Amino acid sequence: MPLNMTDAVSPPTITRPSSLGRHFGRFELLKLLGKSDGSMVWLVLDPQIQQQLVLTLPRVQPLDAAALERWSAQVKHAARLDHPHLVPGVEVGIQEQWPFLAADRARGVTLGEWLVEHPNTSPVEAVRWVCEVLDGLAFAHESGVAHHDLQLHSLQISETGRVQVMALATASGQGTPATDPAKRGADHATLVEADALRAHREAAERDVLACGLLLHRLLSGAPVLDEPDISKAVRRLPPYGRELVRLPWNTVHPIPEALRAIANRSTAGQARQRYLSARTFLRALQGWLEAEALGGDGPLELMLDRLRTVGALPALAGMSGRVERLAAMDGHHTEEISRHILRDMALTFELLREVNSAQVQGTQASGAAPVLTIRRAIALIGLNGVRQAANGLRQWPGPLSETGAQALRALMDRVRLAGYTAQALRPAGYDAEVVYLVTVLQNLGRLLAQYHFPDEYEQVRVLMRPLPPPADAPKGAPPTPGWSESDASFAVLGIDIEALGAAVARHWGLGDEMLHMIRRLSTDLPVRTPDTDIDVLRITASAANEAVDAASNPSAEPTDAAATNKAVRGGGAARQSVAVRYARSLGLTPKIVQEALVAARDALRTGEPIRTAAPREDMPPVTENPAVAAG
Repeated sequence: MPLNMTDAVSPPTITRPSSLGRHFGRFELLKLLGKSDGSMVWLVLDPQIQQQLVLTLPRVQPLDAAALERWSAQVKHAARLDHPHLVPGVEVGIQEQWPFLAADRARGVTLGEWLVEHPNTSPVEAVRWVCEVLDGLAFAHESGVAHHDLQLHSLQISETGRVQVMALATASGQGTPATDPAKRGADHATLVEADALRAHREAAERDVLACGLLLHRLLSGAPVLDEPDISKAVRRLPPYGRELVRLPWNTVHPIPEALRAIANRSTAGQARQRYLSARTFLRALQGWLEAEALGGDGPLELMLDRLRTVGALPALAGMSGRVERLAAMDGHHTEEISRHILRDMALTFELLREVNSAQVQGTQASGAAPVLTIRRAIALIGLNGVRQAANGLRQWPGPLSETGAQALRALMDRVRLAGYTAQALRPAGYDAEVVYLVTVLQNLGRLLAQYHFPDEYEQVRVLMRPLPPPADAPKGAPPTPGWSESDASFAVLGIDIEALGAAVARHWGLGDEMLHMIRRLSTDLPVRTPDTDIDVLRITASAANEAVDAASNPSAEPTDAAATNKAVRGGGAARQSVAVRYARSLGLTPKIVQEALVAARDALRTGEPIRTAAPREDMPPVTENPAVAAG
């Protein structure tokens, strides 16, 4: 890579090299492939080798000889990076004090050229391209190199459709000193290193934001904000500007909801809601691609390998021994054994899975209803079957770290609290265990995500939390609402958490009626009067889950026991909102909701189910279904 540093350095200028008529040094200029505020890319012919090259130059000359040397050193380092999605440089040089990077044209055309000939990119193809860009950028960022000016003309695409990132670190402004001379002193080296690390982190974040704008550009088929220069568009978004970017609805191809959420997160108005790095953005898009490739069973297939390896949830310590002792003791009734099993969600789920599987259901009468209680499960498989199920479970905390185990325990306590709240809220005549299990299963996707994807689920919670109002907002302005759980889970995991839980429940053989009951009511829609017992159970479970959510923080899961107890001490406004929402369907009042939460807290502490339904007035009649109502 020849680098001629003997040329005299001219004063700073923003004009193009004087020789850019038909030639640039030895290179014959064939075509301008693209330009932005930071860079320009030319197709040239190198007469020495009689081959076409792609030349990238900054739009602004480095300020002085030292800046030119820094530019050359940084670009040389970047050009040597070896990765399938990075274009290697073939020459780094200087002509008339203008530095340049040459790359091989034989590797492909620019993405801008490709899109002219192949408009209307499909969503899957667009996502695959952005994944390849992110993969290359992630490697570069981890090697200490940022791109600084990601554009359509800085991406090459081969005849087979593989995209590679070109011209790392070549954009204007990269030859400026890293620190202010006024900072120099005894700790100059420390300041230089700190400034360099901060500058690299900020540049990497801008690269990731630029990838988000690239995804929007490919999905919408038009430049974002009508600005072809992606770096200019980046500067119009917070924290640099005030523009907001959301994927339009009138796209050429329909955009699946999950992909729309991912794209919108990548350009979210609050910087902390965006993807943390190229790797996190890449994982979200890869998850969506995998789910899309698997079709309707995508959410289930993404979990199956994990379920086979570590189970749905880890069993609590000592549960297997307790089951053995209970089974060996005389006088223990099925109901008492069931009460102990219900304290362990892992064993509860395993028994429901086993008794509702195709093999067990096949031994029953055709059209038999799903098993909805642990009592019935014990009767079907016997105590020996319960022992075998308990012994086959992964013990607590499974593969989780201490922090992950603490978060899972807190979520389990919150879900159990909701289950006991539902028992207290249920109308008279409905089985306490059935109501409890329906309420718990409405949280199945959340429990699975917390156990199998703890880091990603933490990101979901972060996105759901409200943000402080913008700095320029009027005094007393309300906080910016967090994302909905559906949008946040789509953006992080590429799938909806509710759909994940429903897919696993279907895999366990729970059937359509149970799948209907374990789907929470949408908080955006009014609650209608129930027509059947199935509706009553679903509505009761939804009310209990909303009561626990509303009484604490509706946008975040608790992280410790204190946060769970806070759910019981929620203010009157939270109780009022739930009571009003479910007044017609369940006859609730704020007093009934508060008493149910207090009773649930006591039940959580003792493990004793709430056997008495809360009295209420004007409870609407329903069509009785003894099999569902009584379990």
